[in-house]
Amino acid sequence: MEPGTEAPDFTAPRDGGGTLTLSELRPKKVVLYFYPKDDTSGCTKEAVGFTERATAFDAAGAVVVGVSKDSVKSHDKFIAKHGLGIALVSDEDGDICERYGTWVEKNMYGKKYMGIERTTVLIDGQGKIARVWNKVKVPGHVEEVLEAAKAL
Repeated sequence: MEPGTEAPDFTAPRDGGGTLTLSELRPKKVVLYFYPKDDTSGCTKEAVGFTERATAFDAAGAVVVGVSKDSVKSHDKFIAKHGLGIALVSDEDGDICERYGTWVEKNMYGKKYMGIERTTVLIDGQGKIARVWNKVKVPGHVEEVLEAAKAL
């Protein structure tokens, strides 16, 4: 995924029922963030951070969409538990993660396994990738993405 290339389009089930199609969000900018698991500490901090700044993202002409392999039912519980105000899509079959290169081999305590690498992709109003953050560390990340969205 290189800046300036077309962001892979997708239609996926989303929280609250229904689907979300990436290309239908145009001409808004899209902050597409990939996270490993609903209701885990880092993922909760990231989702709450994006929710707290949702109005600022909206003012910058951007919509925030979270992607994980969790089910819609799991997303709905996650949203209800933490009062989240962002869209969450379910990628249970892993197709979106594969297309964005976020389904990778991880290593924890010497054990290798496949999982989602925390990644954020900023997509401009024409559907082109503007910026990619790989191996995201949550502290300060939401503010950095917001500044990049404002600058687009």
